[in-house]
Amino acid sequence: APITAVLLVEFASTNYQYLYDALNASYTFASGLKKDDWVAVVSYDMRPQILVDFTQDKRAILGALNTLRIPGFSERNLFDAVYDTLDRLDGIEGHKYIILVSTGRDTFSKINLDQIMKKIKASQGTTIYAISIGRALREWLDAHGYAGGIQQTDWLQADNQMNTFAKMTGGRAYFPRFEGELPEIFHDIAADIRNEYNIAYRPSNTKLDGSYRKLKVQVVGPDGSPLKIRDQKGKEVKYEIIAREGYTAKHQVD
Repeated sequence: APITAVLLVEFASTNYQYLYDALNASYTFASGLKKDDWVAVVSYDMRPQILVDFTQDKRAILGALNTLRIPGFSERNLFDAVYDTLDRLDGIEGHKYIILVSTGRDTFSKINLDQIMKKIKASQGTTIYAISIGRALREWLDAHGYAGGIQQTDWLQADNQMNTFAKMTGGRAYFPRFEGELPEIFHDIAADIRNEYNIAYRPSNTKLDGSYRKLKVQVVGPDGSPLKIRDQKGKEVKYEIIAREGYTAKHQVD
């Protein structure tokens, strides 16, 4: 099935390795698009910039990535960029995806972590897939004693943010160490997106109070126990359920 996605790419003046990883991941994603897919490309440093609005023209998407040269700012305002992208996607019908290519670090966003988390919880129809960049550089700095305790804490927090954004929306986060992992990662993402099931249910809590309600999705057999799946040889197959962690109820104002 065709997809509607925003490729959101961190492109800040920090280190060449980050820029290389960002472009490499972006080109890998773009090369795997189908002719019916709708994709927009947005880069961000201090602020998000739309490089190309939604299009089905793969050449326009690759052309937009080709315009990325040397960034002007070192700021990486991740929260602002994700918030702005979710805002723009709210007005588009159907299921949407954000392919976030980023270090996961935020420097001087106007939006804080609590605000972006609230925005993500309220954005019902958007799934985030996060691909971390700069892993090899981080490990090299760490191995050579250039990564201090504060920097290591920042990186752990960045990874946690990428993981949280993805899990809350029913997506995944990836932390590749080598560029050779990217084709398999994007194949994995495409398989998820193009083979997705949409499930609806009627909540027992009918209050329109704007609260966030957690969800848990399980696959069960006729007897109510966890479903066991076996292959043609009778061997049990492990499976993973990836779904949104919750939703925000509508809020009725008196």
